[in-house]
Amino acid sequence: MPEHPYNTWRKSSRSGTNGGNCVEIGFADTGRAIRDTKQAADPSRPILEFSGTAFAAFLGRVKSGELG
Repeated sequence: MPEHPYNTWRKSSRSGTNGGNCVEIGFADTGRAIRDTKQAADPSRPILEFSGTAFAAFLGRVKSGELG
């Protein structure tokens, strides 16, 4: 699996502390990424990558409840 440019990750503020559904958002100059925190020990775990513009549109739709 190729290396990715996301060296800074932040756990979602909506993720609980009980080991439930958790996601992290990765930050890079080239865009954003999302990954599942439950597979943290696996360096080859999949990530979803977005351009900065596409991520902003995705996040706007999530916040509006359009995707929920």
